[in-house]
Amino acid sequence: MGVIIGLDLRYENGHVITDPSKRAKSDQSLRGLKKRPNPELADRIVRNTYKVLLTRGQKGCYIYCQDPALRDYMKKRIEKMNLPEA
Repeated sequence: MGVIIGLDLRYENGHVITDPSKRAKSDQSLRGLKKRPNPELADRIVRNTYKVLLTRGQKGCYIYCQDPALRDYMKKRIEKMNLPEA
């Protein structure tokens, strides 16, 4: 399985941030939030989408991040998880 993480999820200034305006135009999950903006709800929807996608692979998951900073962050986190404990 593979997941492409778009520019709606980025790593800036030491934090993973969401940017719902960078969401794919075909995505309908944020449809009603244009009339009544709710940044907290939009943030939760974006994060939950990726959480669900990243936890569905039963035999593994390939991840591609469009944001280079997020790619480096994810790589470090995964390497840290795979280190043997001392």
